[in-house]
Amino acid sequence: MAFSFPEGGSQQYSVTFGSPITISAISNANPAVCTATGHGLTTGDEILLQSGWEDLNDMVVRVTVIDSNSFSLDEIDTSDTTFYPSGTGAGSAQEISSWVAMPQVITIASEGGDPRFTDVQLLAKRNAVRIPTGFNASTITLTLAHDPANATWKQMLGISRTLKKCAFRQVMGGTKTYGYGYLACSEVPTASSGQVNQVTAVMAMLGRPISYAA
Repeated sequence: MAFSFPEGGSQQYSVTFGSPITISAISNANPAVCTATGHGLTTGDEILLQSGWEDLNDMVVRVTVIDSNSFSLDEIDTSDTTFYPSGTGAGSAQEISSWVAMPQVITIASEGGDPRFTDVQLLAKRNAVRIPTGFNASTITLTLAHDPANATWKQMLGISRTLKKCAFRQVMGGTKTYGYGYLACSEVPTASSGQVNQVTAVMAMLGRPISYAA
């Protein structure tokens, strides 16, 4: 039995990506194995993955190196060819580095990522059928104590205003959670008597978020 607590956690972003590494093939396996000649990665590296399989596209994942020309994607199962048609997963990987901690985080809230359903009502059936059809889009909303002079906050505003995509990493309670998407920051603080002024930063995920044991 294990429990997690938010105290001591860190929320981070990165816009520092290495040169694209060509992935010529991704296997249908658990875990998925990428063929990438001379990839130069090491076990535990974090990569931005682009793939012909939409279910893997725009994901941040950790890798385990098999040899100089192949590596596996930690905890990624592509064995189901219905979702991952054989021979069509090729793409690229970019190593992520230089994570930057978001300053003065007060609260964290997540939304979405939950199952999405479609109701089907058959004429001869008085009870409708609810069929799972995927998952809702995921966002993470952070409130930060407002400090307009903070250099990291200024960089976050720059990312937000230029609609630049970034990687996201949350280290909390023995878990690392990853994602990739748009960072949107508010510039007008909210104010309440007896509380510090606050602004919000929202990560809107493009791909599937994933969590690993730290």
